[in-house]
Amino acid sequence: MDPYRKEKIENAVCFFAEEHKKRTRGPLYQTFLYKYLAFLDFESVKKTGRPALGLNYLAMERGPVPTEIYNQRKDFTPDLFEFKQEEENKYYVVCKKKPNLDYFSPDEINLMRRFVEIFADRFVNARLMSDASHEEIPAWKKTWALHPNSLIDYALAFDDNLFAKSDEELSYPEESHLIHRAIER
Repeated sequence: MDPYRKEKIENAVCFFAEEHKKRTRGPLYQTFLYKYLAFLDFESVKKTGRPALGLNYLAMERGPVPTEIYNQRKDFTPDLFEFKQEEENKYYVVCKKKPNLDYFSPDEINLMRRFVEIFADRFVNARLMSDASHEEIPAWKKTWALHPNSLIDYALAFDDNLFAKSDEELSYPEESHLIHRAIER
């Protein structure tokens, strides 16, 4: 992973942990974190064709889970935050420094703030947030239905016939996604 992308991801995690704690007065548990990150990436894909962070997500039963973070949470030691274990398989995030929002566009910052406003409420539990990710991230729904626990393809955020469309039929986000996808490969 390139250093810029790594820093951006770490600053996103730190932002969500800090803002979530401000609003709820409680820690950011891993399920909430994974959903915040997925909402940011998949909403960015729908709007611009490119994910904000570009994490790889598995379509797990409770919604999308970023593999790079999930697989390393026990040993992940960035400068900005740390995972603390509360119980077996129950982790939460603690900020060690302030996030640097210079890594994000104004639209990305607005999206992150919007998700915190929606979900950082003491009445919203992990189950509600997971259910919301099932409804609002069609790529998860399509992947879960066909191949549970497999990687989610960002292209599934668009219509099923994305690859069959002519250049004239493509929306800006769809065209941008296809270009981004070609460059990434």
